[in-house]
Amino acid sequence: MSTRTRPRAHPDDDTTTYREALREGLREALASDDRVFLMGEDVGRYGGCFGVSLGLLEEFGPDRVRDTPLSESAFVGAGIGAALAGMRPVVEIMTVNFSLLALDQILNNAATLRHMSGGQLGVPLVIRMTTGAGRQLAAQHSHSLEGWYAHIPGLRVLAPATIDDARHVLSAALDDPDPVLLFEHGSLYNAAGTLDPAVQQVDLDRAAVRREGTDVTVVAYGGCVSKALEAAEELAGEGISAEVVDLRTLRPLDDATFVGSVRRTHRAVVVDEGWRSGSLSAEIESRICEQAFFELDAPVERVCSAEVPIPYARRLEEAALPQPAGIAAAARRVVS
Repeated sequence: MSTRTRPRAHPDDDTTTYREALREGLREALASDDRVFLMGEDVGRYGGCFGVSLGLLEEFGPDRVRDTPLSESAFVGAGIGAALAGMRPVVEIMTVNFSLLALDQILNNAATLRHMSGGQLGVPLVIRMTTGAGRQLAAQHSHSLEGWYAHIPGLRVLAPATIDDARHVLSAALDDPDPVLLFEHGSLYNAAGTLDPAVQQVDLDRAAVRREGTDVTVVAYGGCVSKALEAAEELAGEGISAEVVDLRTLRPLDDATFVGSVRRTHRAVVVDEGWRSGSLSAEIESRICEQAFFELDAPVERVCSAEVPIPYARRLEEAALPQPAGIAAAARRVVS
């Protein structure tokens, strides 16, 4: 499943891919702080399973970019230990599915030590991992489990959806004194665009309004933001003005931004690549109802993945995932 690329995919122009933006964020972090190091399976000589760290071993050496054995629990635990000792480790887990092998370390150690030590032990650890489907990698490489991690107190959970956020999110994450989980949607790695020079940092405490609208609020995150924007463009041709809110941070949620948007539009659609039952979308819908029930002109709609392991076959995979057509249809229902 190699998706590696050369260090620069567009050498003749200013275009940057999501993958390159993440790599530049890593390069900047390694260059600016000697305490920062990267470790994970194949992050060194191979350049990372998805090519994000390609070239960093040659630039910073094996003490700063470390290949690890195939033992997620061991190298996440080592990252926790290094963070406790004053380092700023960045740990890469190939996919969210594999992170379950390190769940004990993440939940019982990283997320809890500050609370169990009365504030004496912080764990300034960043864990990066790929999430989501859309690349025919089948069920064991394609699920969206970030909602599970957003359930856990003691963690900050991020899902950068744009190239600008991918470029600057790591710097903000490393400034956090507590563990941060960074979910990179696999379908975004090849997404290309031009970095906005006016954007120099990411506000982890605030969701972002990616498109303003007046008729319906579409709440999305990660790989679903571009689908929500595509649906909004389609709806605009029908005279329906959709506001698209990118959550950016899944824990803690920025209620003020998405509830404030719903108070203006009076209708909401929540898009979540996770399964519908017990999903992050259910939490968002609940918060909208708790805080803005009497502002709603229609029930909140949810667009989620089908409740099946993500299929390998392309058409079945596409059918299982939220798509722009389904998002637009949900928006039409709430405004009709």
